[in-house]
Amino acid sequence: MDLNIPANLTMSSVTDHSKDMNHADAGNGEVDIYRDTPIRLLGYANELGEAFRVWVSPFWVKASYGVASAYVVADTYDKGSKAAQLPLGDAERRTRVLHVSVDTLLWQALASVIIPGFTINRVCAATYWTLGRTALPMAMRKRLTTAAGLAVIPFIVKPIDTLVDFGLDKTFRKLAHISPEESQHKGRSH
Repeated sequence: MDLNIPANLTMSSVTDHSKDMNHADAGNGEVDIYRDTPIRLLGYANELGEAFRVWVSPFWVKASYGVASAYVVADTYDKGSKAAQLPLGDAERRTRVLHVSVDTLLWQALASVIIPGFTINRVCAATYWTLGRTALPMAMRKRLTTAAGLAVIPFIVKPIDTLVDFGLDKTFRKLAHISPEESQHKGRSH
């Protein structure tokens, strides 16, 4: 597979996630299918699973986490593969691939699956519990619980992304001496 990677490609163009959907990578004209196309929405599958938990069996909630996790692994593989194509010496290339892959995996797992899933789960649980103290019929409580879970999704993405960047900057990236060019750095959304 020929990727036609130009010699002046930087890691920021390999790991930059701040662009809008359907916007080609400015560095080489390549569209990142995991960040620039509707495939990116697969990272939201577990949040939908959590929002609809009151309606579906646990199998479907777990399946939604499987879809989101597969997205994380696929994006990690993609970013590691692109880093492996950079014109670097063998030792530097291996280090770069390791840094990019681990950073992508940690960032995506935390920002796309773990923290949002937990957040939506708790919002829905609190909503369902609160509505359980009312005279509303069960079907209405379920609808309102799902609506609350779906409604908070757009509001949690940026704060979670910022929190994960901050946390990785202060921990893993600092300990591993990961440069900004090697990281999922600053304000990405899944």
